[in-house]
Amino acid sequence: MTVQDAVSHNEGLGVNWETRRAFWADRPANEENMRKNLLSLEATKTRHVGDDPHTEIYDPDLWTDEYAFLNAPGQAQIQSDLFYDYRTNVDAYPKWQAWMLKTQPKVLVIWGKHDLSFDLGEPERYHKDVPNADVHVLDAGHFALDTRADDIAALVGRFVKTQK
Repeated sequence: MTVQDAVSHNEGLGVNWETRRAFWADRPANEENMRKNLLSLEATKTRHVGDDPHTEIYDPDLWTDEYAFLNAPGQAQIQSDLFYDYRTNVDAYPKWQAWMLKTQPKVLVIWGKHDLSFDLGEPERYHKDVPNADVHVLDAGHFALDTRADDIAALVGRFVKTQK
């Protein structure tokens, strides 16, 4: 099992999720704020870059292309519906944790330390469920492949070889 900047613990949801949690609690009252939090050009760029001080290493097409897609006709509603449904993932986190505790799968966790979408403590939380998890925090944003594809390929290659 390979995890790249994805949470399985409620505590792993970062500050961005305050707006999204409000949206889950009262969709009509909070939908506009959630859309700004998710779909704006600034939010889209932040998903890629996070708080990385080396923004020059990122290709601006990463977020401008995503922003164009997210703002195509009908996408705002689709994305709102998807994020409203995401609350069911959060409700399922205890089941995911129980499964990991019970099965102790081989887990590779790759994380971008500049990711502002999720809490930086989340990679280590995987050790709570799978003590032998192979955890790597890279100098990258949420989409670590944006800047660390070669490093990630090497980590995945090593991980796969150990599974034989």
